[in-house]
Amino acid sequence: MTNKSDRSGSCALAGFALAAAIACTMPPASAHEANKRMADANALVSTDTASRPAPQSTRRPVARAEKGPYYVDFRARTAASWGHAFVWYGKTSERAVEVAGLTPAGDTWAYVLGHLTWVPSETGASYGDLDPEYLTASYRVYLNEADAKRVFAYIKKLQASSPVWNAETTNCTGFIGDIAEFMGLQVPYRWQRPENFVNRLKEMNGGRQMVRLSAE
Repeated sequence: MTNKSDRSGSCALAGFALAAAIACTMPPASAHEANKRMADANALVSTDTASRPAPQSTRRPVARAEKGPYYVDFRARTAASWGHAFVWYGKTSERAVEVAGLTPAGDTWAYVLGHLTWVPSETGASYGDLDPEYLTASYRVYLNEADAKRVFAYIKKLQASSPVWNAETTNCTGFIGDIAEFMGLQVPYRWQRPENFVNRLKEMNGGRQMVRLSAE
């Protein structure tokens, strides 16, 4: 005869796992919602380029942090359990923003199965990536035009060559870690919470804002 406490404990564990899986998997946004979030994101990006009047002073001017005309923004956002890591990238003078990240394609079942094996992936914007209120960490670095072309091409190539997702081996932090490594940044241990990963990435690189790639 099965012990009653064992049965209840197993059911509670199974229920918790299912609830976490459902909460972590968000459905694709509708076209209207996606357009709204894109507009909000673009508005946020545009504020980064807004110029501010310099206060007049007789003191010796302080050197400002160097910035390039292009950027890659390593970001993390909330989710029911571990969250999600991804990148925004584009040109600082333009409102448009592109998003790249690695997520399981499909519904809740794909997410659950992805903890056991590899499942088909998606590499574009996922639900919540364009909502500033979900943001938990951000590390933006700037590039000149020549380096930006190389980095953006690498991101596109990485998206095209990342057909599967797995929670343990081929996940979102590993995806953006590959981008950071290509850019010559020091990359932290990848299998950690997205928020911790992005904050540690910034810390390991001293918060540097301008990145220059090595010669090809």
